This record gives sequence, structure tokens and C-alpha cells, in this order.
Amino acid sequence: MTENTQGLATDQFFYFFLRLRKGEVRRTVQTARTRYPDESEAQLAARLVSAKSRLAFAGGALMNLPMLWPGIGQALKIAGVVGATSMLTRMHLYLILEIAELFGQNIDDKARVPEMIAVVSATAAGTMVPPLLVRSLQVNPIYAIPAGALSAGGVTQAIGRTAIAYYEGKIEVPLEGGVAAV
Repeated sequence: MTENTQGLATDQFFYFFLRLRKGEVRRTVQTARTRYPDESEAQLAARLVSAKSRLAFAGGALMNLPMLWPGIGQALKIAGVVGATSMLTRMHLYLILEIAELFGQNIDDKARVPEMIAVVSATAAGTMVPPLLVRSLQVNPIYAIPAGALSAGGVTQAIGRTAIAYYEGKIEVPLEGGVAAV
């Protein structure tokens, strides 16, 4: 084990709690390279961002569906938000690791940990804002669905585009307190 490799506990945490399978990350990257052999790393990464943005859009809409039924229990609403946030978080973690792998970065390096923490934070913020905004503005709950879809898709785009620029070396993301300031 090299000095910059993530510890076993860190690897196990991401594996068991967030169901992060690094073998799947590598397989997805290899599949993209095989299907589109003439495309650059940035083009392949853009394909991954686009595909995951569509999934995030659908997930963001579905996550806010329970807001349409005021009689549904708060626990059920929270369970839906937690489940969807977990799914989106996992998807975003896969996205940045796939982009890192495309650009030749070691996805087992300790440097990926603060990047993954930043992704978890961005995902949580992006999924919590739409329902809070709809409630605080006291508008029809139906607006939570498109707001959630747009927010989730937008967060995916922001994460993906930032990761591409970062791994291409076009931007330097400062680290503060272990969390990348994206």
C-alpha cells in the first residue's frame, strides 16, 4: 500500500455505507472508451455527465412527488427524500470517480476523499433546497416537482463540469477543512 492510498476503513465506509464499487467505476470507463474510441477524455466525461444528468432530473422529480399529498405522513416524506438523496449521492460519487479515472487519476488516492465529501455536501444541498423553497414561499406544492428535477439536474451538471475542468487542470479547487470549495 502506498502512502497516498486511501485506508481500508475509508474504502470500506464508501463500499458499505454508500455502495461504492470502484470496479464498476473502472468498467464504466472502459465501456465508454471502447464504444467511443475516437473521443477525448473530456468528450467521454461530457457523455457521462449528460447521462447522469438525465437520471438526476428524473430522481429529483420523483423525490418531490410526496409533497403533492399533504395527508401523507412526514416520516414517509422524509424517507423519500433520504432515499433519493442517497441514490443521487451515490450517482454523483460514481460520476466524479469515473471522470477522475478517465483523466488518469488514481481513484484509490487519498486526494479523492475530500472530493467525495464535497460531492456529498453539494448533493445534500441541491436536494434539500427545492422543498424548503416551496414551503417557505408557500406556493403550490406541485412546483416542488420541476424545482426538484431542475435542481438535481443542475447539481449533476455543476459537479460534472467542475470535475472535468479540475481533472483537465483548468481550475484549481482550494481545500478548506477537508472539503473542496466548489
